[in-house]
Amino acid sequence: MMTSKKVLITGGAGYVGAMLVPRLLELGHSVTVLDLMWYGEDVIDAHPNLVMVKGDIRDQELLRKTIPGHDSVIHLACISNDPSFEMDPKLGESINLDAFKPLVEISKASGVKRFIYASSSSVYGVKSEPNVSEEMSLEPLTDYSRFKAECEKILANYQAPDFTTVTIRPATVCGYSRRQRLDVVVNILSNLAFHKRKITVFGGKQLRPNIHIADMVEAYVLLLNAPKELIAGEIFNAGYENQSVEELANSVRDVMGDDVELITSPTDDNRSYHISSQKIAKVLGFAPTHTIKDAIVDMKAALEGGLLPNSLTDDKYFNIKRMQSEKLA
Repeated sequence: MMTSKKVLITGGAGYVGAMLVPRLLELGHSVTVLDLMWYGEDVIDAHPNLVMVKGDIRDQELLRKTIPGHDSVIHLACISNDPSFEMDPKLGESINLDAFKPLVEISKASGVKRFIYASSSSVYGVKSEPNVSEEMSLEPLTDYSRFKAECEKILANYQAPDFTTVTIRPATVCGYSRRQRLDVVVNILSNLAFHKRKITVFGGKQLRPNIHIADMVEAYVLLLNAPKELIAGEIFNAGYENQSVEELANSVRDVMGDDVELITSPTDDNRSYHISSQKIAKVLGFAPTHTIKDAIVDMKAALEGGLLPNSLTDDKYFNIKRMQSEKLA
């Protein structure tokens, strides 16, 4: 039996948040979004049970004003992906690491009962094992993934009977969102294939775990409603298919059309990721219901339907370009 909750989502106007928020509202929850709204304020429709707060998670005064009264916090806000992070490391560190401990402490002090943290499967680094599970050592290769790993450790210290903490390590999310990202692998390939009828695969054999955005949303719904004894202090991977870049490109061509040309180019970047999602399946019964090909079909429909205008050039689809144009600090 699911009871309605008051949920605060940091980064709720981001790529995943823009699809998670309507889902939670549909399920009867009340939602507050705290987001800088860099990518627009129109990505979520108005709703009587929705409060949109344009603000910065580094603003502790704002947190103390906004968080009380919420049952749960889902922390999505971050400077996403390594290239964006490397462009402005100080900004990345201030948002992804420095703001984290105060956010957790203020949440706990404000009476929040459950804190769900969106980490990343990139914390594992490159592993040779065919199935990378939650028990394996973390070997983050970049500041982005290193700070994700550090925040996991910080959060673990706050787990308590009246404050349930849980970390999820998503694979790369793909598919259509009202706040679209076109700088992640499946979406990049889909966008280029649709417009250019040509995609270049760098290397090809590297594995890239992906998860459809609709399944990612359901993973958060599950964590929000799971009995606390199943998730307290736990860490869960969330992925679906560990496909090679070459397989992803072939899937894109299958959907976008046989006339799409695949060009293979050598690369120095042979990082290969493959995660196991057996724990979340076993403990919480999580089973993805959308394939990566479904995500590509959704992308094609969005592109054909005019939902992604100027998708090769508009900086709102590309984190780095938007950060540069906003001159963020």
